[in-house]
Amino acid sequence: MKMENSNGYQELKSELYDRAAQHGLRFNSDTFDVNESGMDFFVAFVQDDAGQPWVLRVPRRPDVWERAMNEQNVLKAVAPRLPVSVPDWRICTPDLIAYPLLGGNPVATVDPAGGGYLWKFPQDTLKDVFFDSLATALVGLHSIEHAEVVHAGVRLKTPEEARRKFSDNIEEVRRSFEIPAKLYDRWMAWLSTDSYWPDFSVLHHGDLHPPHILVDDNQRVTGLIDWTEAEIADPGKDFVILYALFGERGLQDLLQRYERTGGRTWPRMKEHIAEQWAAYPALVAKFALMTGKEDDMNMARGMIASWQVE
Repeated sequence: MKMENSNGYQELKSELYDRAAQHGLRFNSDTFDVNESGMDFFVAFVQDDAGQPWVLRVPRRPDVWERAMNEQNVLKAVAPRLPVSVPDWRICTPDLIAYPLLGGNPVATVDPAGGGYLWKFPQDTLKDVFFDSLATALVGLHSIEHAEVVHAGVRLKTPEEARRKFSDNIEEVRRSFEIPAKLYDRWMAWLSTDSYWPDFSVLHHGDLHPPHILVDDNQRVTGLIDWTEAEIADPGKDFVILYALFGERGLQDLLQRYERTGGRTWPRMKEHIAEQWAAYPALVAKFALMTGKEDDMNMARGMIASWQVE
Protein backbone atom coordinates (compact mmCIF):
# COMPACT_ATOMS: atom_id res chain seq x y z
CA MET A 1 0.00 0.00 0.00
CA LYS A 2 1.23 3.47 -0.87
CA MET A 3 1.44 5.71 2.18
CA GLU A 4 0.67 9.33 1.31
CA ASN A 5 2.66 12.28 2.63
CA SER A 6 1.20 15.12 4.68
CA ASN A 7 -0.82 16.48 1.73
CA GLY A 8 -4.02 14.93 2.95
CA TYR A 9 -3.69 11.16 2.54
CA GLN A 10 -6.63 11.28 0.14
CA GLU A 11 -5.72 8.24 -1.92
CA LEU A 12 -5.07 6.14 1.17
CA LYS A 13 -8.24 7.37 2.85
CA SER A 14 -10.37 6.40 -0.14
CA GLU A 15 -8.71 3.00 -0.33
CA LEU A 16 -9.28 2.20 3.34
CA TYR A 17 -12.87 3.42 3.30
CA ASP A 18 -13.55 1.18 0.30
CA ARG A 19 -12.09 -1.80 2.12
CA ALA A 20 -14.18 -1.07 5.21
CA ALA A 21 -17.31 -0.76 3.07
CA GLN A 22 -16.73 -4.31 1.82
CA HIS A 23 -17.25 -5.39 5.44
CA GLY A 24 -20.35 -3.26 5.92
CA LEU A 25 -18.64 -0.33 7.67
CA ARG A 26 -19.08 3.20 6.36
CA PHE A 27 -17.14 6.16 7.69
CA ASN A 28 -17.72 9.91 7.65
CA SER A 29 -15.74 11.29 4.73
CA ASP A 30 -14.71 14.37 6.74
CA THR A 31 -12.74 12.44 9.35
CA PHE A 32 -9.29 10.94 8.86
CA ASP A 33 -6.66 11.71 11.50
CA VAL A 34 -3.34 9.95 11.03
CA ASN A 35 -0.78 8.64 13.52
CA GLU A 36 2.42 7.45 11.83
CA SER A 37 4.51 7.01 15.00
CA GLY A 38 4.03 3.24 15.22
CA MET A 39 6.80 1.04 13.89
CA ASP A 40 4.51 -1.87 13.03
CA PHE A 41 1.23 -0.25 11.95
CA PHE A 42 0.04 2.79 10.08
CA VAL A 43 -2.91 4.08 12.16
CA ALA A 44 -5.83 6.35 11.28
CA PHE A 45 -8.68 7.58 13.49
CA VAL A 46 -12.08 7.96 11.81
CA GLN A 47 -15.80 8.21 12.63
CA ASP A 48 -18.67 6.19 11.27
CA ASP A 49 -21.93 7.77 10.13
CA ALA A 50 -23.36 7.48 13.65
CA GLY A 51 -20.44 9.43 15.14
CA GLN A 52 -18.70 6.41 16.70
CA PRO A 53 -14.90 6.83 16.60
CA TRP A 54 -12.93 3.95 15.06
CA VAL A 55 -9.30 2.93 14.73
CA LEU A 56 -7.97 1.69 11.39
CA ARG A 57 -4.62 -0.13 11.41
CA VAL A 58 -2.62 -1.25 8.39
CA PRO A 59 0.36 -3.59 8.89
CA ARG A 60 3.56 -2.04 7.57
CA ARG A 61 5.30 -5.36 6.76
CA PRO A 62 4.36 -9.01 6.17
CA ASP A 63 5.85 -10.08 9.52
CA VAL A 64 3.48 -7.66 11.27
CA TRP A 65 0.46 -9.45 9.86
CA GLU A 66 1.77 -12.74 11.21
CA ARG A 67 2.00 -11.21 14.68
CA ALA A 68 -1.35 -9.48 14.25
CA MET A 69 -2.98 -12.91 13.97
CA ASN A 70 -1.47 -13.74 17.37
CA GLU A 71 -2.84 -10.43 18.69
CA GLN A 72 -6.33 -11.31 17.48
CA ASN A 73 -6.16 -14.62 19.35
CA VAL A 74 -4.99 -12.85 22.50
CA LEU A 75 -7.73 -10.21 22.37
CA LYS A 76 -10.47 -12.81 22.06
CA ALA A 77 -9.00 -14.71 24.99
CA VAL A 78 -8.42 -11.82 27.40
CA ALA A 79 -11.44 -9.58 26.70
CA PRO A 80 -13.84 -11.39 29.06
CA ARG A 81 -11.17 -11.96 31.71
CA LEU A 82 -9.65 -8.53 32.38
CA PRO A 83 -10.77 -5.65 34.64
CA VAL A 84 -9.94 -3.18 31.82
CA SER A 85 -11.06 -2.84 28.20
CA VAL A 86 -9.21 -4.15 25.15
CA PRO A 87 -9.86 -3.58 21.43
CA ASP A 88 -12.74 -5.45 19.80
CA TRP A 89 -11.54 -6.14 16.27
CA ARG A 90 -14.48 -6.05 13.85
CA ILE A 91 -12.26 -6.37 10.73
CA CYS A 92 -9.07 -8.39 10.68
CA THR A 93 -7.46 -8.84 7.26
CA PRO A 94 -3.89 -8.48 5.97
CA ASP A 95 -4.71 -5.04 4.56
CA LEU A 96 -7.05 -3.64 7.23
CA ILE A 97 -7.72 -4.04 10.94
CA ALA A 98 -10.58 -1.96 12.36
CA TYR A 99 -12.19 -1.60 15.79
CA PRO A 100 -14.22 0.95 17.76
CA LEU A 101 -12.00 3.38 19.64
CA LEU A 102 -11.85 2.59 23.34
CA GLY A 103 -12.76 5.17 25.94
CA GLY A 104 -10.03 7.03 27.78
CA ASN A 105 -6.75 8.41 26.49
CA PRO A 106 -3.18 7.13 26.43
CA VAL A 107 -1.39 8.21 29.59
CA ALA A 108 1.29 9.51 27.22
CA THR A 109 1.94 9.67 23.48
CA VAL A 110 5.16 9.68 21.49
CA ASP A 111 6.48 13.14 20.73
CA PRO A 112 7.11 13.10 16.96
CA ALA A 113 9.58 15.95 17.32
CA GLY A 114 11.79 14.51 20.03
CA GLY A 115 10.99 10.83 20.29
CA GLY A 116 10.18 11.05 23.99
CA TYR A 117 6.75 11.05 25.63
CA LEU A 118 4.09 13.75 25.83
CA TRP A 119 2.26 12.98 29.08
CA LYS A 120 -1.46 13.55 29.52
CA PHE A 121 -0.62 14.37 33.13
CA PRO A 122 2.87 15.44 34.24
CA GLN A 123 4.75 12.24 34.91
CA ASP A 124 5.71 13.26 38.44
CA THR A 125 2.05 13.97 39.32
CA LEU A 126 0.68 10.51 38.57
CA LYS A 127 -1.46 9.50 41.53
CA ASP A 128 -1.91 6.33 43.55
CA VAL A 129 -5.03 5.53 41.53
CA PHE A 130 -2.93 5.19 38.39
CA PHE A 131 -0.41 2.81 39.92
CA ASP A 132 -3.02 0.84 41.89
CA SER A 133 -5.26 0.35 38.84
CA LEU A 134 -2.25 -0.55 36.68
CA ALA A 135 -1.18 -3.15 39.25
CA THR A 136 -4.73 -4.52 39.34
CA ALA A 137 -4.83 -4.78 35.54
CA LEU A 138 -1.50 -6.60 35.49
CA VAL A 139 -2.56 -9.03 38.19
CA GLY A 140 -5.75 -9.74 36.26
CA LEU A 141 -3.76 -10.43 33.11
CA HIS A 142 -0.98 -12.44 34.73
CA SER A 143 -3.45 -14.56 36.69
CA ILE A 144 -5.31 -15.88 33.65
CA GLU A 145 -5.12 -19.66 33.56
CA HIS A 146 -3.00 -20.87 30.65
CA ALA A 147 -5.40 -23.61 29.69
CA GLU A 148 -8.14 -21.01 29.20
CA VAL A 149 -6.23 -19.20 26.45
CA VAL A 150 -3.85 -21.71 24.87
CA HIS A 151 -6.73 -23.41 23.08
CA ALA A 152 -7.52 -20.01 21.52
CA GLY A 153 -4.11 -20.01 19.86
CA VAL A 154 -2.15 -17.87 22.32
CA ARG A 155 1.58 -18.64 22.19
CA LEU A 156 3.15 -20.32 25.20
CA LYS A 157 6.79 -20.42 26.25
CA THR A 158 7.96 -22.27 29.33
CA PRO A 159 10.42 -20.36 31.55
CA GLU A 160 13.26 -22.33 29.97
CA GLU A 161 12.03 -21.56 26.45
CA ALA A 162 11.64 -17.84 27.18
CA ARG A 163 15.16 -17.69 28.58
CA ARG A 164 16.61 -19.65 25.66
CA LYS A 165 14.80 -17.40 23.17
CA PHE A 166 16.44 -14.34 24.66
CA SER A 167 19.82 -16.04 24.52
CA ASP A 168 19.29 -17.02 20.88
CA ASN A 169 18.29 -13.45 20.00
CA ILE A 170 21.44 -12.07 21.59
CA GLU A 171 23.64 -14.46 19.64
CA GLU A 172 21.84 -13.54 16.41
CA VAL A 173 22.29 -9.84 17.15
CA ARG A 174 25.96 -10.37 17.96
CA ARG A 175 26.58 -11.68 14.44
CA SER A 176 25.37 -8.41 12.92
CA PHE A 177 26.23 -5.74 15.51
CA GLU A 178 29.36 -4.88 17.45
CA ILE A 179 28.48 -5.38 21.11
CA PRO A 180 30.75 -3.74 23.70
CA ALA A 181 32.42 -6.45 25.78
CA LYS A 182 31.17 -5.04 29.09
CA LEU A 183 27.58 -4.99 27.89
CA TYR A 184 27.76 -8.49 26.43
CA ASP A 185 29.33 -9.82 29.65
CA ARG A 186 26.44 -8.34 31.62
CA TRP A 187 23.93 -10.04 29.35
CA MET A 188 25.72 -13.36 29.74
CA ALA A 189 25.89 -13.06 33.52
CA TRP A 190 22.14 -12.44 33.64
CA LEU A 191 21.33 -15.31 31.30
CA SER A 192 23.52 -17.77 33.17
CA THR A 193 22.38 -16.96 36.72
CA ASP A 194 19.37 -19.07 37.68
CA SER A 195 18.31 -16.90 40.64
CA TYR A 196 17.42 -13.98 38.39
CA TRP A 197 14.87 -16.01 36.46
CA PRO A 198 11.29 -17.00 37.37
CA ASP A 199 10.27 -20.64 37.40
CA PHE A 200 6.81 -19.83 35.99
CA SER A 201 5.29 -18.09 32.98
CA VAL A 202 2.33 -15.71 32.75
CA LEU A 203 0.23 -14.25 29.98
CA HIS A 204 1.84 -10.85 29.48
CA HIS A 205 1.07 -7.84 27.30
CA GLY A 206 4.68 -7.67 26.13
CA ASP A 207 4.84 -4.00 25.05
CA LEU A 208 3.52 -2.05 28.00
CA HIS A 209 4.70 1.49 27.37
CA PRO A 210 2.64 4.63 28.05
CA PRO A 211 0.90 5.01 24.65
CA HIS A 212 -0.60 1.56 25.18
CA ILE A 213 -2.06 2.36 28.63
CA LEU A 214 -5.43 4.16 28.55
CA VAL A 215 -6.62 6.21 31.50
CA ASP A 216 -9.67 8.31 32.42
CA ASP A 217 -9.60 11.89 33.66
CA ASN A 218 -8.97 10.64 37.21
CA GLN A 219 -5.85 8.72 36.05
CA ARG A 220 -7.50 5.34 36.52
CA VAL A 221 -6.31 2.74 34.00
CA THR A 222 -9.29 1.82 31.83
CA GLY A 223 -7.80 -0.07 28.88
CA LEU A 224 -4.75 -1.64 27.28
CA ILE A 225 -4.12 -1.57 23.52
CA ASP A 226 -1.59 -2.88 20.95
CA TRP A 227 -1.18 -6.50 22.04
CA THR A 228 1.03 -7.64 19.17
CA GLU A 229 3.78 -8.96 21.46
CA ALA A 230 1.49 -10.74 23.92
CA GLU A 231 2.19 -14.36 24.81
CA ILE A 232 2.56 -16.66 27.79
CA ALA A 233 6.18 -16.15 28.83
CA ASP A 234 8.36 -14.10 31.22
CA PRO A 235 6.32 -12.06 33.77
CA GLY A 236 9.08 -9.48 34.07
CA LYS A 237 8.56 -8.17 30.56
CA ASP A 238 5.51 -6.09 31.48
CA PHE A 239 7.57 -4.07 33.98
CA VAL A 240 10.66 -3.26 31.90
CA ILE A 241 9.56 0.04 30.34
CA LEU A 242 7.94 1.06 33.61
CA TYR A 243 11.30 0.52 35.32
CA ALA A 244 12.99 2.67 32.67
CA LEU A 245 10.46 5.46 33.26
CA PHE A 246 10.08 5.40 37.03
CA GLY A 247 13.42 4.05 38.19
CA GLU A 248 14.25 1.56 40.90
CA ARG A 249 12.08 3.21 43.54
CA GLY A 250 9.13 3.43 41.19
CA LEU A 251 9.52 -0.22 40.22
CA GLN A 252 9.74 -1.27 43.86
CA ASP A 253 6.56 0.66 44.63
CA LEU A 254 4.69 -0.85 41.68
CA LEU A 255 5.83 -4.38 42.56
CA GLN A 256 4.59 -3.89 46.13
CA ARG A 257 1.18 -2.82 44.84
CA TYR A 258 1.23 -5.76 42.41
CA GLU A 259 2.06 -8.24 45.16
CA ARG A 260 -0.55 -6.82 47.55
CA THR A 261 -3.18 -7.24 44.83
CA GLY A 262 -2.28 -10.89 44.36
CA GLY A 263 0.56 -10.78 41.84
CA ARG A 264 3.10 -13.58 42.01
CA THR A 265 6.71 -12.50 42.56
CA TRP A 266 10.08 -14.11 43.30
CA PRO A 267 13.11 -12.90 45.33
CA ARG A 268 15.12 -11.40 42.47
CA MET A 269 12.23 -10.12 40.36
CA LYS A 270 13.26 -6.47 40.66
CA GLU A 271 16.85 -7.28 39.68
CA HIS A 272 15.67 -9.47 36.81
CA ILE A 273 13.61 -6.59 35.42
CA ALA A 274 16.60 -4.24 35.69
CA GLU A 275 18.71 -6.75 33.75
CA GLN A 276 15.98 -7.05 31.11
CA TRP A 277 16.21 -3.28 30.66
CA ALA A 278 19.99 -3.56 30.31
CA ALA A 279 19.33 -6.08 27.52
CA TYR A 280 16.80 -3.84 25.79
CA PRO A 281 19.30 -2.83 23.05
CA ALA A 282 19.33 -6.47 21.94
CA LEU A 283 15.55 -6.34 21.42
CA VAL A 284 15.87 -3.14 19.39
CA ALA A 285 18.63 -4.74 17.32
CA LYS A 286 16.51 -7.85 16.77
CA PHE A 287 13.67 -5.62 15.56
CA ALA A 288 16.07 -3.86 13.18
CA LEU A 289 17.18 -7.18 11.73
CA MET A 290 13.55 -8.11 11.20
CA THR A 291 12.64 -4.90 9.36
CA GLY A 292 15.94 -4.62 7.50
CA LYS A 293 15.59 -0.82 7.40
CA GLU A 294 18.79 1.18 7.61
CA ASP A 295 17.17 3.74 9.93
CA ASP A 296 16.28 0.95 12.35
CA MET A 297 19.77 -0.54 12.07
CA ASN A 298 21.32 2.84 12.87
CA MET A 299 18.97 3.31 15.82
CA ALA A 300 20.05 -0.07 17.19
CA ARG A 301 23.74 0.68 16.64
CA GLY A 302 23.41 3.99 18.46
CA MET A 303 21.58 2.41 21.39
CA ILE A 304 24.14 -0.39 21.73
CA ALA A 305 27.08 2.02 21.53
CA SER A 306 25.66 4.47 24.08
CA TRP A 307 24.17 2.06 26.62
CA GLN A 308 25.50 2.62 30.10
CA VAL A 309 26.70 -0.49 31.95
CA GLU A 310 26.83 -0.32 35.72
